Amino acid sequence: MAATSPASEKRSPGTGLIAAALSPHPPIAVPEVGRGEERGARKTVESLTAMGRRLVEGQPETIVLITPHGPAFADAVSVRVHRRLYGDLSAFRAAEVSFDYETDTELVSTLKAVFAGDPVVFLDEGNLRRYRVSSDIDHGVMVPLYFLKKAGFTGKLVIVNIGFLPYLDLYALGHKIGSAVGESGKPVAVLASGDLSHRLIPGAPAGYSPRGREFDETLVRHLANFDVSSILTMDSALVEAAGECGLRPIMMLLGVLDEFEVVPQVLSYEGPFGVGYCVTLFEVGGRKTGSKMDALRRELQSKREEKRKKESFPVRIARESLEHYVRTGQLMKPPEEVPEEFRRRAGVFVSIHKEGSLRGCIGTTGPVQDTLVQEIIHNAVEAGTRDPRFPPVTEDELDYLDYSVDILSPAEPASEESLDPKKYGVIVEAGGRRGLLLPDLEGVDTVEEQISIARRKAGISPGEKVKIYRFTVTRYH
Repeated sequence: MAATSPASEKRSPGTGLIAAALSPHPPIAVPEVGRGEERGARKTVESLTAMGRRLVEGQPETIVLITPHGPAFADAVSVRVHRRLYGDLSAFRAAEVSFDYETDTELVSTLKAVFAGDPVVFLDEGNLRRYRVSSDIDHGVMVPLYFLKKAGFTGKLVIVNIGFLPYLDLYALGHKIGSAVGESGKPVAVLASGDLSHRLIPGAPAGYSPRGREFDETLVRHLANFDVSSILTMDSALVEAAGECGLRPIMMLLGVLDEFEVVPQVLSYEGPFGVGYCVTLFEVGGRKTGSKMDALRRELQSKREEKRKKESFPVRIARESLEHYVRTGQLMKPPEEVPEEFRRRAGVFVSIHKEGSLRGCIGTTGPVQDTLVQEIIHNAVEAGTRDPRFPPVTEDELDYLDYSVDILSPAEPASEESLDPKKYGVIVEAGGRRGLLLPDLEGVDTVEEQISIARRKAGISPGEKVKIYRFTVTRYH
């Protein structure tokens, strides 16, 4: 799967960025944790061993490690700046596997200058207390570090935690990490830690989705071809279905590599335990002329505009409603022309996603407004600004949002035997408490799961008797 063309304009070894890699982080790959079960991921263990050896052969003084499992802010990435970095695998029954490395404070100082004004939190002792963040390093760091340590790495670390920013923003911050590495004048390797889909098989950690395998195959192919544009513009529905944790670290790593000639080598891919593990090395050559960011930004904008042209009437109303409200603080007036099929009343749920992650979802089980269009307008604003799980949508997020609109049929009494989680949504009711779950949700495959989740949403205990209702939805994207 590796590209074969050599990297051009080789730089003198031992300065700036010397190597980069993508590493999965399954604790079971560590023999002290797996205790024999790691043999089920033999290709991954062998590739992680090879990765560690090849990175260390380049004699990096420092490794920058990007992890998805440290403190992740909604609006910023973060960098650990405390001098000593400790951690062990006691949470995985292997306390004897421990780590004690020093932070490269010189490189951190360069990062502070390069990141001036950017959405970056530096986790010194004060910020660790302020945000109630543990000083211990996470398993997204420790698993790849195990194989680096095994290969003889004794240098320093800089640990960067991803944030839930737009992908292109993460890419831009990665580019600045690359600039800081270049300014450091020392040999540095950068490693992104991340697993691919967590939904490859029934019983997988995040449930099963047939699209999990599709996501992994697509992403691995793009990595093998170093197709940055295709990775940045992956279908958001596919990303959401995958249930991954590696895409954001990869986005930052791609940004680090933005101005370099790169030859990728996919060492292995497998998913033996329901989670996709991909190990990839990136041979770093000479600098190219200029950054790809402007071209990528134009391509993303073009794809967004093309998608807007194809959206359905309900989705257009939901999008325009939230955009109007965020920009003006006022509810949008309904359009004068409404297709015949939408000239009625019904309950509506509006779901908003941002690059594959839920950003808000609120709806009504039955009609509340005078018209269906007004129902969509109101619920889109509610989903974007009043879902208690998320902060209100801001204007700079609007271009990155995807919408779906579910129009509900009237609910009817039902028994458990008459339910089908792919076809029917469910409402459970007891003592004035009501819990609703839409149909055909990723990871909800049985009636039992559907009812259990609906009970939890309503605060109804498992033993309480409930009334059950079912409904169908017409979903618009």
